Amino acid sequence: MSRLQTRFAELKEQNRAALVTFITAGDPGYDTSLAILKGLPKAGADVIELGMPFTDPMADGPAIQLANIRALNAKQNLAKTLQMVREFREEDSVTPLVLMGYYNPIHNYGIERFISEAHSSGVDGLIVVDLPPEHNAELCDPAQDAGLDFIRLTTPTTDDVRLPTVLNGSSGFVYYVSVAGVTGAGSATIDHVKDAVQRLRRHTDLPISVGFGIRTAEQAAAIARVADGVVVGSALIDQIANAPSPEQAVSGVLGLCAQLSQGVRKARVAEGKVSDTEESQSLAAH
Repeated sequence: MSRLQTRFAELKEQNRAALVTFITAGDPGYDTSLAILKGLPKAGADVIELGMPFTDPMADGPAIQLANIRALNAKQNLAKTLQMVREFREEDSVTPLVLMGYYNPIHNYGIERFISEAHSSGVDGLIVVDLPPEHNAELCDPAQDAGLDFIRLTTPTTDDVRLPTVLNGSSGFVYYVSVAGVTGAGSATIDHVKDAVQRLRRHTDLPISVGFGIRTAEQAAAIARVADGVVVGSALIDQIANAPSPEQAVSGVLGLCAQLSQGVRKARVAEGKVSDTEESQSLAAH
């Protein structure tokens, strides 16, 4: 089994969701970003999404847009991002790591070269925001042939007619974007998320991870009760943006990751003790 399959299978046995964390490679600089990346598993991250910096991240809100700018200003590029994965793998051979970003840098790098180097460096999967399933032959199919999972995004506007097309060729897990908007913009009620996850389960047996707008341990716990994974990105990125020093950026991200992890790990242990109404209020309050 792949690292992603193994990790989600292990967590299913433990009856808990995965904490999926996102950071942008090279934000705010290579060394600080690598320190954060290496520290995430011990801080409680079960799966890591590593953003590939790009000049035009159209699906992302202000926090991740600024993270891309900081990384690019620090001279981060795709070659350095793959090197970062290699350095991460020197110490960690088990935590699944997924590259997330846009098609342009991959196309510019060279698809065959990218797939080969991503696989050899220890990447487990890809999330390419702006490449629809109609173009599977360009990247999805060759990536999967090389052993890389290809993870699709689904949204509140992805209807039952479109879903089979979106999920065709998906592997690893399904990423459900819980709000119709950019990253970091608002959050959905738990009732909405429950309904969405149930609908997705009718179309796929893959684990379903929910993201966009999750910022606190309480919100993470609410999602962890109904989904297979909880994705947090902008809240972690904000820790970097607001840190007065690189050292505080590292401690801020890893500290919040630990809090989120506790929320996720305790969520189903406390199942039934928190009402749906309270969960809805917790999500809506943030």
